Amino acid sequence: MLLPAVGGSGASPLDLLIIGHRGASGHRPEHTFASYQLAAEMGADFIEPDLVATKDGVLIARHENEIGGTTDVAMKFPDRRRTKTMDGAEVTGWFSEDFTLAEIRTLRAKERLPFRSHAYDGQFEVPTFDEVIELAQKLGKQLGRPIGVYPETKHPAYFRSIGLPLEDRLLASLTRHGWNSKASPVFIQSFEENLRQIRPKTSVRLIRLLEGKAPTDAELREIRSYADGIGPNSRLVIPANPDRTLREPTDLVARAHAAGLLVHIWTLRAEPVFLSPSYKGDFTAEFKQFRDLGVDGIFTDFPDVAARALR
Repeated sequence: MLLPAVGGSGASPLDLLIIGHRGASGHRPEHTFASYQLAAEMGADFIEPDLVATKDGVLIARHENEIGGTTDVAMKFPDRRRTKTMDGAEVTGWFSEDFTLAEIRTLRAKERLPFRSHAYDGQFEVPTFDEVIELAQKLGKQLGRPIGVYPETKHPAYFRSIGLPLEDRLLASLTRHGWNSKASPVFIQSFEENLRQIRPKTSVRLIRLLEGKAPTDAELREIRSYADGIGPNSRLVIPANPDRTLREPTDLVARAHAAGLLVHIWTLRAEPVFLSPSYKGDFTAEFKQFRDLGVDGIFTDFPDVAARALR
């Protein structure tokens, strides 16, 4: 399978990657087969599974290991509710690591956000990472173009602390499906330092996720020592005022490219509650502005809007 083209010094519209954020999660419950398939059919080049582990060590696609907000687990396992400390914060709910894969198989996904459609709640299973890879490979054949996977390790330090490290399991899944090489249509992303441990084990491209404060040039060079790109919050590229009106773009994209790094920004959502009033209701304008600023990839809940704007 040929690798989707990537930029690096400013992508052309045909090179700019459309990344289905948790699939087409603006249209279907996130991290489901239906969401991933729809994303690819709408024009996404990559589908994004966030990865957490089950009690028996299987990687499944959920945005968080707290699965009460995205499944019917509270109804089916009311006695499994727990309070845990993760990344320094207390979280109460139902956690993937307290369930075997067989138990996860009994659950059905639901829409997380109240203002999105709940018409599909209860219809879709929770997929494993292996199944997401298999789906991407099948969709690539059906659509006649590569459909890649863009997994994120969620709370990797926490999972390591409870004896369920994510990294080797992720790489083993890629290897099983012939996608553990630099030529594979795969990016691995993380907010944490575990990318440094992953780097010696694979030539798959790695992306360091960023939010909060923009990195300095020295920090970008350090990231380049172990990663192929950065995944900044979109507001690190185009800042906003408290009223969500936009300010002048920063020079982060240019500085990252100068350091030899790709730039994949997150997350664009074609909904009034998320769109800056500076775009005057034009959802495609946001995609076009980031394209014109030279980013190499865009995470979006709405691959259909991205394809309309960029292709």
